[in-house]
Amino acid sequence: MKKFSAFTLAEVLITLGIIGVVAAMTMPTLINQTNGAQYRAAFKKELSVISQAVTLNVALEDFDFADLTGDSTGVGTLTQMLQNRANVVRVANVSDLKTEGYKPIFAGDNRKQASETKDVAIDSITDSDPTGMGDKAILFNDGSMFIYTEASAKECSEKGTKCSGWFDVNGMKGPNKETKCDSGDADTCAVKIPTDIFPVQFFDQTILPNSGAGRAVLYDNGNTATRADG
Repeated sequence: MKKFSAFTLAEVLITLGIIGVVAAMTMPTLINQTNGAQYRAAFKKELSVISQAVTLNVALEDFDFADLTGDSTGVGTLTQMLQNRANVVRVANVSDLKTEGYKPIFAGDNRKQASETKDVAIDSITDSDPTGMGDKAILFNDGSMFIYTEASAKECSEKGTKCSGWFDVNGMKGPNKETKCDSGDADTCAVKIPTDIFPVQFFDQTILPNSGAGRAVLYDNGNTATRADG
């Protein structure tokens, strides 16, 4: 009579325990990598959406970021341009977003240094701009959000003043954290896993990342920033 060997219950339980430990160690990394890939793709998409919006506006109305007056009775505001040329589902004050629980986290203690954006230093926080990112938010139908200071979003030109804003590529959803460099400085930044907030600058018919981390994500040059915005 043949005897068949088999695993004992203890051996099976030990094996399952080992598999569980390995899964618990690797799953967070896999989830972060998946989310990072989504944030990377979404950032590139949002830059394209705004770029297409201003290009379409030039074709139909013959004015771009440099021609914005900031006056709703004049050539128009950035809010009006985006409402007319992109799939906007909501325009909100940033103070309202904070009331709804929006609390962004920045890459450094000094937002001015972290984002290279002149008008978002920590001391810029006011009642109307409680996040230091701006006072106006445009929410798009894909769940992304663009935040900027409405009063300064005018006459945005390369030769004059470049305007600034922020993309949160998944809107109110977390982690609501600015993408930071894993290594290097603004010109040699490397980003392994991006998060969902990116500073940008816009002028004429152009919109670009406004941080080394954003450039690294956009140009994807070995995950290293390449300064291409002058």
